Amino acid sequence: MAGQLLVEAQAMQEELVGWRRALHQIPEIGVKLPQTVAFVVSKLEEMGVAYEVYEDCSCVTATVGHGGKCILLRGDMDALPVEEKADVDFKSTNGCMHACGHDFHATSLLGAVKLLKARESELKGTVKFIFQSGEETFAGAKAAIECGVMEHPHVDAAFGTHVFAAMPLNTIFYGKEAMASVYGFRINIQGKGTHGSSPETGIDPLTVGAYILLGLQELIAREISGSDEVVLTIGHFAGGSAPNIVPDTALLEGTLRAFNSEVRAFVMQRIHEVAEGIAKTYRASITIEELSNVPAVISDDGMIELALESLKTLDEDVVAIPSMHAMGSEDFAFYNDRVPAVMFGIGAGVTDKSKWVGQHNPNILFDEACLPLETALYAQVAIDWLEKNN
Repeated sequence: MAGQLLVEAQAMQEELVGWRRALHQIPEIGVKLPQTVAFVVSKLEEMGVAYEVYEDCSCVTATVGHGGKCILLRGDMDALPVEEKADVDFKSTNGCMHACGHDFHATSLLGAVKLLKARESELKGTVKFIFQSGEETFAGAKAAIECGVMEHPHVDAAFGTHVFAAMPLNTIFYGKEAMASVYGFRINIQGKGTHGSSPETGIDPLTVGAYILLGLQELIAREISGSDEVVLTIGHFAGGSAPNIVPDTALLEGTLRAFNSEVRAFVMQRIHEVAEGIAKTYRASITIEELSNVPAVISDDGMIELALESLKTLDEDVVAIPSMHAMGSEDFAFYNDRVPAVMFGIGAGVTDKSKWVGQHNPNILFDEACLPLETALYAQVAIDWLEKNN
């Protein structure tokens, strides 16, 4: 039997779908989301909820409740530079797409605001909501924290959700080591350009890059235990413009993902040592730029337990599986690096499994029937956490 919050969220289904489809048609990328922010603000004003817009990072915070300890509910709302191919009536047409379900997160967070605003006098503390930009670029959470979203009021815990299109509808996924850290880097190689007929007069940065690429792969093969769960990927190798010219420069870009912070630090150090050593051997020089640096999403045991109890309150029949352990990364990690936090995955697979595809796919489809559960879960976790901690 569904709990009261879930019953109310289910009664909001039509409204939630309308919000989600409106957001789906105005996808924006990065940390500047003016249309999305305007939509969220318009709904908060309709609800009579106090809010603040952080212009520098296109984040919106709202608060419900009075004093006491504070839990943060986070919903990201940025999209991807993907042209939508899914066959839906509300398809985006601006060359961007909500191919990761962030339109669901923003919608459900708005729904939770509505549910909790109606119960404001009963809350045992304060709920802060953050509608966050820039998750896909790993820039949003960090920028929001630097803008002060964890203060005024001070945040004591955090909860987030993420929908998954290739998972059974309304199934919950969670885990202690939920998502890996990510270190993104760019290696700029400075050689010496020359004519292809006389390579001895130059320094070939492509050769240097090739050996660096192979050397970095050997790090995983020969210096890291197979049980350490580390992935090192070079996804971009560029240089040169003609077949008869040794270019002046080349570059490699890649990502390192891991769960263990000590292993991560070791591999980061070795990336620098290997690249610098190879460059020196072949008389080139390099600089290494940091593109991203996000910790792992490590869930707090107490928050996991509390959120599972909240889920039972909503619906005892919902399946919860402790299988969320992905090499993918999430900047929700910046919140759980500061306060006890947990992120729950929510299955949003459509009925026809032949149409299931992974996140970021231009043909991705999410079942809107998951919106009430996501909405009610946000609200129930907040109520239960405040009840327990105030």
